[in-house]
Amino acid sequence: MSRLSTPWLVAGAAVPDIIDKPLGVSGIVDLYHTVGHSVLFLVVIIPIALYSNSGRAVAVGWGSHVALDGVHVVVNGRAIDLLSHGWPVTAPPGPPDIPSGSFFSHYLGSPSFLLEVVLWLLAGLTLLYNIRPDLDGES
Repeated sequence: MSRLSTPWLVAGAAVPDIIDKPLGVSGIVDLYHTVGHSVLFLVVIIPIALYSNSGRAVAVGWGSHVALDGVHVVVNGRAIDLLSHGWPVTAPPGPPDIPSGSFFSHYLGSPSFLLEVVLWLLAGLTLLYNIRPDLDGES
């Protein structure tokens, strides 16, 4: 298997939110994790993945987004929200009860925010290590 394209991985990771956020903002659905976050979307993703290496990258990006959203809700104590991954067959009881406009401040105090900061720091250090080979101690 050849290396997956980073731009296609990023594009695939954006797919769930590109689909679902406009649906939620416009009021078409009450939740922000519906069509694009559902495992039923595999009906679309699998043929894309089978088509080409770029398609596989899109599928891996999509899958990583959906899986990490699952980790996010579990870490924050809302495992019931995993039901959104089965939308429209299953759905969580409702959106989190967070006042409009205060999600950002709510998220800063959540357990998953700390986990995300740690992951970003590790990713940054990995990137720095790969860009600056002189940091490996072999000068």
